[in-house]
Amino acid sequence: MIKHPANQLQSTSGYPGLFSLPVLVGALGFFVDIFDLLLFSIVRKPSLASLGLSSEEVLHSGELIISVQMIGLTLGGILWGIMGDKKGRLSVLFGSILLYSLANLANGMVQTVPQYVLVRFLAGLGLAGELGASITLVTEMLPAHRRGLAATIIASTGVAGALVAYLVYNATQDWRLCYYIGGGLGILLLLLRARMSESGLYHEVKSSQVRRGDFWMLFNNRDRFLRYAKGVLIGFPVWFVIGVLITFSDQFGKEMGIEGIDPAKAIFYQYIAIGLGDISAGLLSNYLKSRKKALTVFYVILVISITLYFLQSQGWGNQTTMYWICAAMGFGSGISVLYITMSAEQFGTNLRATTAISIPNLVRGLLPLILIFQRLLQQITHSYLKAGMIAAVFVMVASAWALYTTRETFGKDMDFIES
Repeated sequence: MIKHPANQLQSTSGYPGLFSLPVLVGALGFFVDIFDLLLFSIVRKPSLASLGLSSEEVLHSGELIISVQMIGLTLGGILWGIMGDKKGRLSVLFGSILLYSLANLANGMVQTVPQYVLVRFLAGLGLAGELGASITLVTEMLPAHRRGLAATIIASTGVAGALVAYLVYNATQDWRLCYYIGGGLGILLLLLRARMSESGLYHEVKSSQVRRGDFWMLFNNRDRFLRYAKGVLIGFPVWFVIGVLITFSDQFGKEMGIEGIDPAKAIFYQYIAIGLGDISAGLLSNYLKSRKKALTVFYVILVISITLYFLQSQGWGNQTTMYWICAAMGFGSGISVLYITMSAEQFGTNLRATTAISIPNLVRGLLPLILIFQRLLQQITHSYLKAGMIAAVFVMVASAWALYTTRETFGKDMDFIES
């Protein structure tokens, strides 16, 4: 890592405020991102059932579609990340939102499972660029003591997208209309994006001869590779909880003897708590002046709530306890923007968008692998529930190791490059 010459555009007096356009647009962008991203989990059962699938086919097709969506997120995270460093952060914000908005509009017209799979893949590609690019901009434009607070504003606004998605579906009972609304919100967001400007730090690097957006730089240096891999593992529990324990809470509930669990309702409770968790994590990080300590606190909460989730199989669980525990897991997994901010702070300006955009999407992209891993465990243990337990232990142990061995980034100067 090399210290970059002082950036005159980023003087202390020139820093935007916490409620400046980059922060507010980032927050609204995350809102639309989560609305569209979680919409499939909310309408999975009714939308697939309306296509004529049986209950067994709904489960397997649902796993296929969410896996393909996550593959799209993974590929999109790499492509948009590279573009963010080569062409600019704003190019990602415009291109990604246009793609996922059009994909969601198309999603409202699907008639077959293959069509559903295709549009969710395209939506995943588009959704991959939104949050990481916003966090990269905010991280580069705000001073160190405000970055965590800005992330808190973005997170607390963004998670409301899942709540609104649930309320919209609950009010309309029309999954196609929900996709049309999601696509329309994205198009409206483009109008706000038109007023945004690029960060001064990026302009400085762009005018130099430094290599930008070279994805292979993450693999030709051991230290950089480990920073990158640990960044992915630190965020892994968030999407294990959302994509497995919550999305398939109805299936886990049946295994525990708890009938009638509605995954959409579980997501609703979880995301109310995620909003509170994101606010608390951001404020705690700022108070402790440490990303690692705040993340450790929330890991402990997550371990306790996941343990309670599976202990319901002992006979004391019911619909009420399931939803409350889903909320507790949501609070513990309210660390998304915090770990993405930490990822952005780990890398120089010439690789910052590449890493900050690709890391959260590789986290999401690991979901198909964990679903495959869980299916293998299910074949070995002959139990959907036991397979979930083993997968949960594996995820939390790997993530705890990554967090423990990662460097602290709170207050780190962002004016440096990767050589």
